[in-house]
Amino acid sequence: MRKLTVGLDVGDKYSWFCLLDHDGAKIEEGRVRTTPRGIGRKFEDVGRMLVVLEVGTHSPWVSRLLEGCGHEVLVANSRRLQMIYGNDQKTDAVDAELLARVGRMDPKLLYPVRHRGAGAQADLGVIRSRDALVQARVQLVNHVRGSVKAFGGRLPSCSTPAFAQKAGGHIPEELVSTLGPVLETIARLTSQIRAYDRKIVQMCRERYPETRSLSQVNGVGDLTALCYVLTLDDPRRFHRSRSVGPYLGLTRRRRESGERQPQLGISKAGDEMLRRLLVGSAHYILGPFGSDSDLRRWGQQLASRGGKTGKKRAVVAVARRLAVLLHSLWLSGEVYEPLRQARLDEAA
Repeated sequence: MRKLTVGLDVGDKYSWFCLLDHDGAKIEEGRVRTTPRGIGRKFEDVGRMLVVLEVGTHSPWVSRLLEGCGHEVLVANSRRLQMIYGNDQKTDAVDAELLARVGRMDPKLLYPVRHRGAGAQADLGVIRSRDALVQARVQLVNHVRGSVKAFGGRLPSCSTPAFAQKAGGHIPEELVSTLGPVLETIARLTSQIRAYDRKIVQMCRERYPETRSLSQVNGVGDLTALCYVLTLDDPRRFHRSRSVGPYLGLTRRRRESGERQPQLGISKAGDEMLRRLLVGSAHYILGPFGSDSDLRRWGQQLASRGGKTGKKRAVVAVARRLAVLLHSLWLSGEVYEPLRQARLDEAA
């Protein structure tokens, strides 16, 4: 039986802690600085304890630090802790005590989150930095197009990487001095994004060779494959490949009550960027440039009988099945056969 359970409400500058004994009585509470030195001085050399904290900005390094001190650490999924963020008397001290008591009662109620290692987190930062630059570029391109339309002009259609070069000659004279610096910023962002793309390709070839198995699927590039590998971190975390769909928020929410079974949207749990990349791959697979495959045929059949929202629902379904397929390829290392099921059906 554990002697101590600790609830740790991690804040940006200070973190509040609450210690409970094996009977649930409060032993100590207080706050420490949210720094490696502050947390380390408080929790090192005090014996093994169960420490419960919420997932957040600081939770990756805090959980690794506490595990290094010899403690058992549970990182609670904040989406499942309505008793904390929905509390009318919400304070740091109350949150820390609630975390400790829930963790002491049944850790499964916390739906614990597993953080990736420091190396994988740093590599994933490369992809997130690229994504931030892409989103900033999209906002600037939309700003330029909108500004030109307000003066009665219209910029030519072109790809986003070529926008800064092709749009320069079509800017109205009144806006040249205003939008010129914006176009220069877009050009610099494009150069930086290309540098990230080269780095991602290098990382896939040198450090993450397992991405080759995932890139066999038409529509899955190095970016999506690397983001998939770094987000899941370890494929053996999942006992079944089908568990990856709910993990990434690609399955429907359920709210059944008696005979009432409303049709709800997907849960959107898990990593938003990877989910967006998988949906983009699904669009490509179902689009005009997608090659023939079992996944494409299945998605097209689903879209044809779905009514007005059939295409949208088919894209999500293909993204979910793609997530399952990539996990299976990652575990097995098999050569991908796009029309395997079709070939088996013909043989039967």
